[in-house]
Amino acid sequence: MGRDVLQSGTIIDGFLVGEKLHVGGMASLWRVTRDDIAFPVVLKTPLILDGDDATAIVGFEMEQMILPQLAGPHSPRCVASGDFERRPYVIMEYIEGVSLLKEFEAAPLSVERVRDIGAKVATALDALHRQHVIHLDIKPSNIILRTSGEAALIDFGLSRHEQLPDLLAEEFRLPMGTGPYISPEQVRGDRSDPRSDLFSLGVLMYHLATGERPFGFPHSRRGLRKRLWRDPIPPRAIRPEIPEWLQEIILRCLEVDPNKRHPTASQLAFDLTHVNDVRITERGRRLERDPLFTAWRRRWKTPFDQAAPATQMAEHMSAAPIVAVCVDLEAGVALTGALRDTVGRILQAMPGARLACLNILKLNRIGINYALDSEGHNIHVNRLVELKDWARPLDRHDAQTTFHVLEASDVAGALADYARANRVDQIVIGARGSSSVRRFLGSVSSRVVAEAACTVTVVRAPAQAGQAEAADEPAVAEQP
Repeated sequence: MGRDVLQSGTIIDGFLVGEKLHVGGMASLWRVTRDDIAFPVVLKTPLILDGDDATAIVGFEMEQMILPQLAGPHSPRCVASGDFERRPYVIMEYIEGVSLLKEFEAAPLSVERVRDIGAKVATALDALHRQHVIHLDIKPSNIILRTSGEAALIDFGLSRHEQLPDLLAEEFRLPMGTGPYISPEQVRGDRSDPRSDLFSLGVLMYHLATGERPFGFPHSRRGLRKRLWRDPIPPRAIRPEIPEWLQEIILRCLEVDPNKRHPTASQLAFDLTHVNDVRITERGRRLERDPLFTAWRRRWKTPFDQAAPATQMAEHMSAAPIVAVCVDLEAGVALTGALRDTVGRILQAMPGARLACLNILKLNRIGINYALDSEGHNIHVNRLVELKDWARPLDRHDAQTTFHVLEASDVAGALADYARANRVDQIVIGARGSSSVRRFLGSVSSRVVAEAACTVTVVRAPAQAGQAEAADEPAVAEQP
């Protein structure tokens, strides 16, 4: 966990910091005030000053991107945000109400209360999906029941906006989510289906109705995969008073195949508010789960690692070329300037291009890798700030330009993998001058040309006073 350096009484961009409300593994929440804001607001800041914080950094960037796009009572209003160059934060509405975590801890609840909560959350999800956002981390602590009655969703660090870059999918390969609630699609690496949120809501309603989790609390990828082939115990086998219509709805949400779930959150909300019209199938009547033989046969037929299907987000991104520029922040002004000029010309020719600015934080194959530099600053954050500084003259401060600090011991392999995983159309990479050692061992740029499944443009700095650059090691920030 990172260290929290905020204190009550601090002034940040005109906001007076008050009491600390909460501290978690990745962020802390503080009450803040400003004279021109009439409603209560809170400041959220990531804990990224020590430890391995890459996920926290990228997740916080996602929340900063998504929150300003949202409107309505089912999400907090975004007031302001701060960049990593000074202090990363987001200031948002403080939602007056009660966390669903309290109801969760009191489970099992009455059937009517489960139905009411499920309908409110489904309505909130419908509002979110209509704004092109999939939450992907629906759980009790991320749901607040407003005093006005609506359910509001918070914490969008793992979310995906269909019309914005998905930084988490681009930089990480492991399933993202909270173990008990993560959907089968997320286990397989697909973050593009809004029905994943319906699965998570099904898990939540199952627990509220029975007091038990349908898939336990898995801590490994193997444990997560079990939900792909093993059906949960029917709720009515745990609590016989649960009506068939509620079991029908819950088990439909928990179907492995998203095509068998409700097609939209609005249809799920409709069923939960018109329970007499719910059509009861074998799902609602069953009292036992499938025999073990059936489950094992299904397990052997389940393709655990099948490729994620084509998604709306992938189609959106493929409508324009994706250009990845790999920046060596240690290469000197001449080379980094030439690299930026080349990228500028490409963007001029293709104004609809998506630009991904990359820097590689090279890890030691043997020995210790430190998260902080000698002055106690987070190396990952420093590189992110420097990368944004490099790109500032390009004047592309929009959702079509993103920044990534990748951590890897094999630089060329990491670049090729990134390009392949993210359907990059063109890599632009800088190369320093030639040397006999580089010619013998092979440079990073030559390996990228050989391994990348896309166009690669190699840029050299203009010769200065007849001097060539000393080495040929592009886009690498060595980690001490």
